[in-house]
Amino acid sequence: MNKKVCIVGLGYIGLPTAAVLADKGFWVHGVDVNEKAINLINNGEVHIYEPDLEKVVKKVVTAGNLSADIEPIKADVYILAVPTPFKENHKPDLAYVESATKSIIPYIEPGNLIILESTSPIGTTEKIVEWILNERTDLSVDEKKSNQIYVSHCPERVLPGKILKELIENDRIIGGINELSTNKTAQFYETFVEGKVLQTNARTAELAKLTENSYRDVNIAFANELSMICDDLKIDVWELVNLANHHPRVNILQPGPGVGGHCIAVDPWFIVDAVPERAQLIHTARNVNDNKPYFVIEKVKAATENMINPTIACLGLSFKANIDDLRESPAVQIVNELSSIYNEQKILVAEPHIDELPKELSDKNIELVNTQEAVLSAGVIVLLVDHEYFKSIDHEAINNKIVIDTRGILPNSDRTPLAIHL
Repeated sequence: MNKKVCIVGLGYIGLPTAAVLADKGFWVHGVDVNEKAINLINNGEVHIYEPDLEKVVKKVVTAGNLSADIEPIKADVYILAVPTPFKENHKPDLAYVESATKSIIPYIEPGNLIILESTSPIGTTEKIVEWILNERTDLSVDEKKSNQIYVSHCPERVLPGKILKELIENDRIIGGINELSTNKTAQFYETFVEGKVLQTNARTAELAKLTENSYRDVNIAFANELSMICDDLKIDVWELVNLANHHPRVNILQPGPGVGGHCIAVDPWFIVDAVPERAQLIHTARNVNDNKPYFVIEKVKAATENMINPTIACLGLSFKANIDDLRESPAVQIVNELSSIYNEQKILVAEPHIDELPKELSDKNIELVNTQEAVLSAGVIVLLVDHEYFKSIDHEAINNKIVIDTRGILPNSDRTPLAIHL
């Protein structure tokens, strides 16, 4: 067993991975540019919310199995878990991956294993090899040489809120730049993964993760498109989906205000960028989901057309229910747009999983309040996230208010005549 692991990137994937490995007996050194996060981790605390994460981090830090710093160290295994956003025109941005790779180059030794966990465009793992060998001519990926290193891609596939459990229980895809790299990486993951460890090559592993999220994106787009069709036809989309799903081979997803998160909202664009002339369905699905927030905004504008200085309350900011992750959240986008449209009055926001507004919403006419205050103060309520907390809202409190429910969890139109369900 390789005992020393260096993980570059201590965010929503890197820190839970570090905690799990440290709890399994590895000595883990975490690296991040966020000094505040490093200080918290070294004190046994966390800078992100994930159930049970802080408890595990405190345990492994106390045991001496996990530490964090801004600089890498020599290790047996290097894991890169940094963001892979896109630039203008949805072009992949590999700056974080390149920076993370170059940060470990001085420390790499023959026999080391380098694993890219960041979801990445096809060919990124090969670029990592190129970046390393350009600076370290003393290293090789030739399977016949003694100075070889092993490089692979192993995409994460976990659900926020269940990350610690799924890091261990889920099947993993391993794709090396050669067969020996694949085998070495598979042996490493088999030391802590209870699911199947499936072996392939690097390019297939990269595309597999993009395919998984594109599949989900296409299915969400179908539900979102249905919701807009139903709005035009004055049909309750929630009832429609429920009825259609009684077919034994139909399973339509639930519509929403768009698609968020670092994966589903981003990954399909990597396929579109690679083969734009082929990825027609994937591209269309992305456009449908990217445009859904503007459909919601138009519903708000229509609802307030005859109001003077309407008070609008938006419920939820995270990209999905019961978490604090705001990355690529359509709710954040909608609130931001509404603050510009209704710039003469406060936009109230209730998000029970955060203590302060994100940077892009601060210094604007937006106020973070508790749910009760938001509901009581507003004339127009826009429900954007289906947090369990919101499901207990007093039905009487929203009577005679305009409710734009993008998740279908508030009382239906029979109980709330002014409700608008998308």
